[in-house]
Amino acid sequence: CSRERTMSRLFAFGFGYSAQALAPRLTARGWTVAGTARDESKREALRKSGYEAAPFSGEAPHGDINRLLGGTTHLLHSIPPESQDDGHGDHVLTHYGEALTKLGSLEWIGYLSTVGVYGDQQGRWVAEDAPTKPNSARTEARVAAEQAWLDFGARTCVPVHIFRLAGIYGPGRSVFDKLAAGTARRINKQGQVFSRIHVDDIATVLDASIARPRPGAIYNVADDEPAAPGDVVAHAAGMIGVEPPPEIDFEQADLPPMVRSFYEGSRKIGNARIKSELGVNLRYPTFREGLAALKP
Repeated sequence: CSRERTMSRLFAFGFGYSAQALAPRLTARGWTVAGTARDESKREALRKSGYEAAPFSGEAPHGDINRLLGGTTHLLHSIPPESQDDGHGDHVLTHYGEALTKLGSLEWIGYLSTVGVYGDQQGRWVAEDAPTKPNSARTEARVAAEQAWLDFGARTCVPVHIFRLAGIYGPGRSVFDKLAAGTARRINKQGQVFSRIHVDDIATVLDASIARPRPGAIYNVADDEPAAPGDVVAHAAGMIGVEPPPEIDFEQADLPPMVRSFYEGSRKIGNARIKSELGVNLRYPTFREGLAALKP
């Protein structure tokens, strides 16, 4: 399965928060970077940062995307699939699978998934070899998309890697921003813990995988210390000398269905594989280091 040799080029389907953390590392090494964004304002911001951008919202193939895919060596995909009820599945494979199959330059594909595919583990530690237990149409669609991309890799001889991301935070997306906006809440659900990951550490993991591709690899991308969400809010409030919001019992909390669904699974995400296989040293091994770097 030989590949065409060319200059390194990343194309990101969903050129969002994680891709924007990775891109500067690559361009500093002479890569070119392009991708998609739904909104024109976001595409304009990407262009101002030196990246090429095209629109994509899951519709039929677009000429700009086909043009920008030319010469792509590395593909990063973060667009969530539609649930089976909607009948669409993974939009990228649906609309661009054939074009990607014919793209002889591809050397690496990274699919950004979620630790939500593990479902409720009743607070137990979970490694990558644990069976998936999707507990919603949304996570069932994720599991199906993961397998579809692994099958694509096996069929095309392009190394495909699945990255199951914990809750992402970083500049502009942290509990400090919620405290400042007055939207931070301390929801108390007995025994509930979440795993997290700083966006810069996501970029480190992706960069390490690019350097060490392993076809079919699945990686949990999480920090070392799962924690109750209320504890993180209280810690951040203490760091900036404000009173934390009062605790609210989960059963009495008026939460949107999407937010409530996150509380339906409690699990601790094991991250040993990113360390042993990829040699990753997390810059922010717990939320404490991450928040210290983000403190306003």
